[in-house]
This record gives sequence, structure tokens and C-alpha cells, in this order.
Amino acid sequence: MQILLVSDSTELYTIGRLARRTGLSVHTIRFWSDSGVVPPTVRSTGGYRLYDATAVARFDLVRTLRELGIGLETIQEILARQITVAEVAETHARALDAEIRTLKLRRAVLRTVARHRSTTEETLIMHKFAQLSAQERQQVIDDFVEGLFAGIDLDDDAMIVAGWMRELPGELPDDPTPDQVDAWVELAELVADEDFRLRLRKIVLSGSSEPQVEAGFDLRRLVLEKAGRALADKIAPESAEGGLILGRIIEPRLSAGERAELRERLRILADAQVERYWLLLSVLNDREPFPSVIPAFNWVIAALRAHG
Repeated sequence: MQILLVSDSTELYTIGRLARRTGLSVHTIRFWSDSGVVPPTVRSTGGYRLYDATAVARFDLVRTLRELGIGLETIQEILARQITVAEVAETHARALDAEIRTLKLRRAVLRTVARHRSTTEETLIMHKFAQLSAQERQQVIDDFVEGLFAGIDLDDDAMIVAGWMRELPGELPDDPTPDQVDAWVELAELVADEDFRLRLRKIVLSGSSEPQVEAGFDLRRLVLEKAGRALADKIAPESAEGGLILGRIIEPRLSAGERAELRERLRILADAQVERYWLLLSVLNDREPFPSVIPAFNWVIAALRAHG
């Protein structure tokens, strides 16, 4: 074993001995030296590179930083004290957080593909939408909502509804559920569906004759409560008992024309895809899914038709 001394207290290591001491390969030591990361302390009379204990410690530090994914250029800045290890660690921790989120999202997409046995086209759509940034996903929804309300003077209630329709979480959860990945993809496909956009635009345009938001909630509550119970009890909407229940949901004194107008309005509102839009937003915002109002609304529509 070759050991050289610069003085009585300074031990120098050849590359071979340094490799055994640090566990690094000779090739790596030479590369880091040639890159100027850890230059040799001195050279022997024969031109061989020699390293002292400080250099050994630097090699240990460089190896640790490389294992943490930090590049040689950044390591040189650390060793030159241009930046601190703490600053680099913070930057790389954030980068790793982003990489981990991406990997988890890819895993969730792959699980969804496997679970649904998706086609190649569906897989491409799913991957493409999942790769969008939070800002890009929000822009998709913003453009959709702005198109729906274009050219319409929005009152306070309409602005509230428009705000709800834009409500997306800033990011998917760190470990999104398959349902949340499904929801992102389905929502993207839904807002790109021209037929859906036209039907929803029709609902928006009929807003002047719609109940206000608070009144609309009251009607929805009554429909779910009364018509929902009638459905559970298997009460036919055209029956006499169905007529009595209808009178507890709507104003009994409505004229035949007003009932026909209400029936048409409810028919437009009882759109399964529109309800699906709201349900998808609930899934993405990690809220409890709400019960479907479509069966109850259809019961009321049938009752209005029978008792108009």
C-alpha cells in the first residue's frame, strides 16, 4: 500500500487507496477531479494525483450530494461557498415533491387504465389531461363557463352559479384516488362536448324565468323530500295521491299555462349530464356526493303532465 507524506502530519492518498477508502470507483474519482469538483491536493514527482484528508471529506460530501440528486455544477457552487447546502436542499426538496406528485398521478392514471381496460385513445386522453398544470386545467373550465355566459348580463345569482361552475381544486391530491382521476378526465371530455355545451347554454339563457338561487334550492329540497318519498313508496305521479303530493311541492293555484311552463323548465333542468357536471366537481373538491335529483324531477314532471 502506497502512502505518501507531505509532512509528518499530512497523509496523502493515491487514487487507488482513495477508491478503497471512499467506496468510489477510480473512474468516478478521476472524473470529479477532471471536472474540478475535487482537484488533487498535490501531484507526485511522477505526476500522480494525491489527495489529503480534506479532499477525502470533500469526496464523501460530493457522493452524498450526488446520491441526493444534486448536479456537479451545483455541488461546485456549494463547495465554493456561493450557495449553502440548506438552500440547495430546499430547492431539491421542492423539485422532488413535484416529481413525486407526478409519479403518483401517473400511477393513478395507470391504475384507472387497468381497472377500466381503457382503449389506446382513452389512455392518451387520460394521460394528456392528467399532465395539465393546475392553471391549464382551470383555464379549460374558465373558457367553458365564459362561453356559456357570453353575451348575458349576469345578475348576482347568475354570478354565484358561474363561480360555482368554475370551482376546481388547485391541485389533485398528492395521492389521487382512481375516482378523482376518472373525474378529471370525464370533466374534460364533458366540457368539450358541443351538444352538452348547447344544452347547458339553453339552461343559462332560460335563467330569466328560473327561480332565483334561494328559491331554486327550496324547490330542489321539496322535490327531493316529497317526490323522493313518493318514489320510495311507489306512488304513481298520475294517481290521486300523486296529485296531492304535487300540491305540496308547487303552488296549487298555478294556472294550466303556468304549470305547463314549469313542466318545460323542469324538463330542461332535469339533464343527467348537467347533474353529472356538478357531481364531478364534488368528487374533485373531495366533497360528499349528493343524491341525484333526476328521478324525483321526472316524477314531478310526470305529475304536472297528469294533473295539468
